[in-house]
Amino acid sequence: MTAPRIDTETLRRLPKAVLHDHLDGGLRPATVIELAAAVGHTLPTTDPDELAAWYVEAAGSGDLVRYIGTFEHTLAVMQTREGLLRVAEEYVLDLAADGVVYAEVRYAPELNTRAGLTLAEVVETVQEGLAAGMAKAAAAGTPVRVGTLLCGMRMFDRVGEAADLAVAYRDAGVVGFDIAGAEDGFPPADHLAAFEHLRAESVPFTIHAGEAYGLPSIHQAVQVCGAQRLGHGVRITEDIVDGKLGRLAGWVRDRRIALEMCPTSNLQTGCAGSIAEHPITALKDLGFRVTLNTDNRLVSGTTMTREMALLVEEAGWTAEDLRTVTVNAVKSAFIPFDERKALIEDVILPGYAEAL
Repeated sequence: MTAPRIDTETLRRLPKAVLHDHLDGGLRPATVIELAAAVGHTLPTTDPDELAAWYVEAAGSGDLVRYIGTFEHTLAVMQTREGLLRVAEEYVLDLAADGVVYAEVRYAPELNTRAGLTLAEVVETVQEGLAAGMAKAAAAGTPVRVGTLLCGMRMFDRVGEAADLAVAYRDAGVVGFDIAGAEDGFPPADHLAAFEHLRAESVPFTIHAGEAYGLPSIHQAVQVCGAQRLGHGVRITEDIVDGKLGRLAGWVRDRRIALEMCPTSNLQTGCAGSIAEHPITALKDLGFRVTLNTDNRLVSGTTMTREMALLVEEAGWTAEDLRTVTVNAVKSAFIPFDERKALIEDVILPGYAEAL
């Protein structure tokens, strides 16, 4: 369990858990091209390989706003029932092929209503597609459990509606809530009423914080809004000096508030200079509940296997490190304790023992 390098095929077989992955950032390039043709949307290119490369290049500008702008083309093909069904089903199958056994997929329903679908129709259609994907993955011998996080867009005025949807569909596959979009200038506390409503209804939530904005965003997310997890949270390092934790960093670590860390994505948005220097390793070593995630697989040109491989090759991670962050993710998943316990004891730990 302490070998410094692990081959890619072994990494692919390892059971994985991902908590931070956007539905509209993980489409297959060929699917984007086919669906765009069906709805008359113009793409930068109609060659799948070229389109995949375009996404990675456009998102690698070091600018979070430009990074978010790459979603124009994926969202354009996710406005119909047919498009949503296909994207959701393929989402699950792609994760299953990558060895993922538990995932939480997030998206903002308000961004899928341009062609006339209601918010409720969007949610129900995505859940139908996810269920189809889970059924096919199970039949193929690669079962994966996928829960949904509904997002409100923090710079718009429909966050409350998205929170209401999370409450309404919490027994139909929706396991939690998030706010997404441009962080700088749109503090979490602007949506305090939505978070208070979710707490009153016992719906868990994570908040994008500590990526494009620093400690004040994290403080609001955790201490004002009551987030159980932090989306990214990479800038918690600003409250750590020479290994000594400040009060906020200590609170996050000691209360086991999970950090949904996305190394490749953070390189693209300028939050880190390299995988070797990414704070995920130092935070892991300091005892934070670090989790490893993809964020947007198409936009970042990545998979969970690739994220693991990068940490092994460039940051010296061992199989034990990978197992730790996988267990961390399941411990912090927004599903019941008995389901989390069963995943860890019956799937993840045996899967690691078998693969290694």
